[in-house]
Amino acid sequence: METKNLYTTYDLELLEIQHYSARVHKNTFFEMVFVLDGTGIQMINGYQLPYAPDKLFLIFPQDQHSFDVDTYSRFFFIRFSNDYLKLQTSQHIRDLEYIFNSYNHLPGCILKTVTDKPFIRATVEALIREKQNQSPHQEQVIQQLINTIITFAARNLTLQDMEVFNGNITHVMPVINYLHQFIFEPEKLRIEQIAANFNLSPNYIGEYFKKHTGESLQQYIIRYKMKLIESRLRLTDMRINEIAFEFGFTDQSHLNRIFKKYKGVVPSVYRRDNNALSGY
Repeated sequence: METKNLYTTYDLELLEIQHYSARVHKNTFFEMVFVLDGTGIQMINGYQLPYAPDKLFLIFPQDQHSFDVDTYSRFFFIRFSNDYLKLQTSQHIRDLEYIFNSYNHLPGCILKTVTDKPFIRATVEALIREKQNQSPHQEQVIQQLINTIITFAARNLTLQDMEVFNGNITHVMPVINYLHQFIFEPEKLRIEQIAANFNLSPNYIGEYFKKHTGESLQQYIIRYKMKLIESRLRLTDMRINEIAFEFGFTDQSHLNRIFKKYKGVVPSVYRRDNNALSGY
């Protein structure tokens, strides 16, 4: 199977094609695909689902992916590597992390809000124009437009699997999505606040979560924070005391103690040993 690489921080491509079946391949980078025109089948990790205009797909490194084109189609590809994260603000890194840790890697459009589709299309069309024209501040404008799409993607993923019927959570993913969404807001991570969000008692939601995940809510929150902190250490130049503050630790020593408990080394050693490794 072909593996595709990316040798720049990001890449934009408009692909126009008719009656074509792309070979299944893997990427070493993250990819967003917006369908401007056309119909066909999206295939990812053995699943198949029709595609149509104004759909946005996410493709992760190591996903097995291809398109089977039925009618004339135009795809716009946004590809970026781990190095792209190093250029971003903390909020855009958070949006990307939410996407990385919430997406289910199944086929289909991630846009759950119909009114978002024209905004995404307009943003993609603006990206196409910027790519074609050598305008002042082109690089900054392109990155802002890419980050706008990332923000829309993160927002729509928060809407997935959030349905509650008759006061009972249909499965545990809504709770996990809630934790991911508010991981930087300690007050919203209190078990009473989580339970209130789902109209359940604190005892019930705690038992429900542990039954489906094998760990308590607090254990999951800490483990997820450690995963995000690993990303910060590998992919950004943030100071460790800044990371500690962002994730709600009292100080760097507090973070050092918890991080070593879960990862076996303090953050500075982890960064030294892993900053050359690829991330997602």
